[in-house]
Amino acid sequence: MRRAWDDNAGDWVRWARAPGHDSYWRFHGAPFLELLPPPGRLTVDIGCGGGRLGRDLLARGHTVIGIDGSPRMARACVTYPGSPQPAVAGDAARLPVRSACAELVVAFMSLQDIDDLESAVAETARILVPGGRLCLAIVHPLNSARTFEGDRDDRNAPFVIRGAYLDCFRYTDEIERDGLPMTFHSEHRPLEAYSRALERSGFVTEALRQVTVDDPDDRWSRLPLFLDLRARRG
Repeated sequence: MRRAWDDNAGDWVRWARAPGHDSYWRFHGAPFLELLPPPGRLTVDIGCGGGRLGRDLLARGHTVIGIDGSPRMARACVTYPGSPQPAVAGDAARLPVRSACAELVVAFMSLQDIDDLESAVAETARILVPGGRLCLAIVHPLNSARTFEGDRDDRNAPFVIRGAYLDCFRYTDEIERDGLPMTFHSEHRPLEAYSRALERSGFVTEALRQVTVDDPDDRWSRLPLFLDLRARRG
């Protein structure tokens, strides 16, 4: 998946930077920021993409380093006009930072796109100080289990899971909105897969939120699109 995201980095940067285009700007970014603890010595942004979250964190007083498996994404961070975010290219399963260096790790909409979830979560625990926090957002496992069928304008269209929710499987979503194409490469994992990865690495879940659109006429208002979580390292 890392290679696929690097191949699509240009499309992603255009998609994420278009004003009001992405869910981060429309309804997801603010609830995620509410979960975060106050700034500490260092915040590490895993899967930083083009750096939009990192720039918001910098504006809130965090000292941030972004890490992305895609060299093109990391380059987009550090070359953003006017307000670049420090970033490096690196594997989430082998983070290029020393142990116990950060009070906060954020992984906003990235863990479902990372090949080795268990190692990525273990590496997160390694770089956090005791008592440090991991705040993550993922595609909600109900969302990635599959989708609505029928007319897109039918608010009451049935939501159908074909196959096994409890299986892990790779999938792609090809979307075009307002003339901007984007292909998302991800892996569906049941909620328990994330919970067990956190448990094995010594995390205790402190908060969990299910996030979706705020438009009552949108059929997604019936189901969660994303899951946000805050966990503390023991």
